[in-house]
Amino acid sequence: MILSNIETIPGRTVVKHLGLVNGSTVRAKHAGRDIMASLKNIFGGELKGYTELLQESREEAISRMVEQAESIGANAVVNVRFSTSSIAAGAAELFAYGTAVVLE
Repeated sequence: MILSNIETIPGRTVVKHLGLVNGSTVRAKHAGRDIMASLKNIFGGELKGYTELLQESREEAISRMVEQAESIGANAVVNVRFSTSSIAAGAAELFAYGTAVVLE
């Protein structure tokens, strides 16, 4: 599966447009990560626990989007985008979406 954040794939032709596909995951904060984040807020530095959580969330959302695209016969997803939103206190959704296409 080819994934791209631009609308076309250089050197390839879109022969069929299959429509919007998406994948999402909702993740909650972990108490241990919150404690470490609080310390980092005092002393500064990267919040590695949250960085890892977001990376895992992106991978899961992309995987679900790809599964959906494959199920409708796509061999590429173009114009891929991400969005996040707060669902509840301590929980957020990461949403990946794009246009499923068939490339020549």
